[in-house]
Amino acid sequence: MKQADLKQPETSSGIPVELVYRAGDLAGDDAAYTVGEPGEYPFTRGIQPTMYRGRLWTMRQYAGMGDAEESNKRYKFLLDHGTKGLSVAFDLPTQIGYDSDSPLALGEVGKVGVAIDSLEDMQRLFDGIALDTISTSMTINATASILLALYVAVAKRTGAKVKGLNGTIQNDILKEYIARGTYIYPVTHAMRLVTDIFAWAADEVPEWNTISISGYHMREAGCTAVQEVAFTLADGMTYVQAAIDAGLNVDAFAPRLSFFFNSHNNLLEEVAKFRAARRMWARIMREHFGAKKERSWMLRFHTQTAGSTLTAQQPENNIARTTLQALAAVLGGTQSLHTNGFDEALSLPTENAARIALRTQQILAHESGVAQTVDPLAGSFYVESLTNEIERRAEEYLATIARFDLGGKYGMLRAIDQGYVQREIQNAAYGYQRAVDAKDAIVVGVNEFASDQEVAVPIQRIDEALEGRQVERVRAMRLRRDAGAHAGALRRVEDAARGGSNLMPQILNAVESYATVGEIADVMRKVFGEYRESVTV
Repeated sequence: MKQADLKQPETSSGIPVELVYRAGDLAGDDAAYTVGEPGEYPFTRGIQPTMYRGRLWTMRQYAGMGDAEESNKRYKFLLDHGTKGLSVAFDLPTQIGYDSDSPLALGEVGKVGVAIDSLEDMQRLFDGIALDTISTSMTINATASILLALYVAVAKRTGAKVKGLNGTIQNDILKEYIARGTYIYPVTHAMRLVTDIFAWAADEVPEWNTISISGYHMREAGCTAVQEVAFTLADGMTYVQAAIDAGLNVDAFAPRLSFFFNSHNNLLEEVAKFRAARRMWARIMREHFGAKKERSWMLRFHTQTAGSTLTAQQPENNIARTTLQALAAVLGGTQSLHTNGFDEALSLPTENAARIALRTQQILAHESGVAQTVDPLAGSFYVESLTNEIERRAEEYLATIARFDLGGKYGMLRAIDQGYVQREIQNAAYGYQRAVDAKDAIVVGVNEFASDQEVAVPIQRIDEALEGRQVERVRAMRLRRDAGAHAGALRRVEDAARGGSNLMPQILNAVESYATVGEIADVMRKVFGEYRESVTV
């Protein structure tokens, strides 16, 4: 077939892919698209000079189901099988600040993660696990301040060194307004909670990552790789600006910022995406925000393989998908990685699926050879060209977002408020679905290579009686606690919310007085109000 007759493919971001790449195909001039050395600004090739030869990425498995006891069993199972970091999934009521006995929690307790109502639950969740010897990531946003306080309170009770605690709270509220929906408070008040955590944690838990700025959920909602980079970094710039405006020194909090990206199916585009994001963030922090510390320029990130690509049809195919996605994350230089279970299109992962997912990472680390050298694909004309083109297109998005705000600081807030970011993601998702429907995009086992033979896969089921037991526990705890200490602690949270003082010390005092997640969230609802999404027709 003649070259002229070949249809030109595109990446997921609509970047045309040439048949052959040569040195002259690299977009942009050398000054704008510096590659540099590993561990050196602008960190295109990785944030450490030795990368995985010095230390492998942290192998995490996201888990949380039912109540604290059941989740604790899964954590110990994962630790016994070689995982190096825990990643906690919370149920929906916990995420949006309702206790398990709230009428609004009915039917949702323990369903998509673990139910945590009080300090007693948090103690059960980590029973027998030395918190100062592991890294714990918590996927929590609107109630991140409360869950971090609970974690610190448990550490204090077990004798762990609080200043040595290592982990991450997601604490990225902006992407909730964009793509996920587990917000509580209006944006201004939610941003205050984020910056209060930055300031408090810098002194109290200095090794803790105070935010994980997340592109993952926007990608799950349907955005492209370019949009994931652009919108994630735009959110990050908004948090940095808010912290600076709150009086914080950029170099005091920036080294503890972390990011959370999706790893999708287009292997080489994903590798290029990670490289471009690192380079862009380094320049943003050094040139735009004037950060002086090298660690302030580094984009450190966790990666999770793409849940939206998992199929209920022929679920074993998901093992291959997850392997490719994990490989992209490693080749792209991730610091931490979660691999999805092959059965997650059907249910929470079973122990067998979780074990296979973890073994996938271990095989990549110890058998594939990709961890032996830094940035193995650097110098590929295609990868370098993609890295440059993703950066160029992402910069165009950032320029558009900046124009939403005449002051030039908070364009992302207005872009979200006016629905620009949401529309861009929706349009991308619609375009992809049309491509699937037309078979221009092939999903193996779904719109091509389908099979009538059903595959029996064991399903992880949550005990229906769990909700009743959790409700009884939280009600019994309320009867045991010191009513005076509890009431006084909540009153001080309210006073701090109404005033300008940092909320974190009062939230920590409240959880130590056995105030529940819902009670603390309700006090702040009383002061801050609740966010209501505007609807346009």
